[in-house]
Amino acid sequence: MAAATNAASAKKRKGPRPRHVPQRTCISCREQSAKRVLTRIVRTPERYVLIDATGKLNGRGAYLCDDPQCWERALTSNTLAHALKTEINAETAERLRRHAATLPERQDTPSRVTQEG
Repeated sequence: MAAATNAASAKKRKGPRPRHVPQRTCISCREQSAKRVLTRIVRTPERYVLIDATGKLNGRGAYLCDDPQCWERALTSNTLAHALKTEINAETAERLRRHAATLPERQDTPSRVTQEG
């Protein structure tokens, strides 16, 4: 009986199985997105806070979307420090702010959409 149901379900599949896309949440705006779309900030075991372009560095990570306002909000409200479970010194915060300044301003975020009517 089980063999018959496995054969029937195998015939229903038409092509390759869709690839799993890992989802992560921006710690500032709480918007979920694909892991590769967000920027990972990592606290290494040596207690350094770095921008992880590869997404594979060893350590505790937190994700931010590519919106400079999210980066500023995460730094000023200590959300990033809380997520990484460390203190972020002024030099590191300035380095992160400089990186955020290179990001394009997003226009499609739900917080900026005005309701008419």
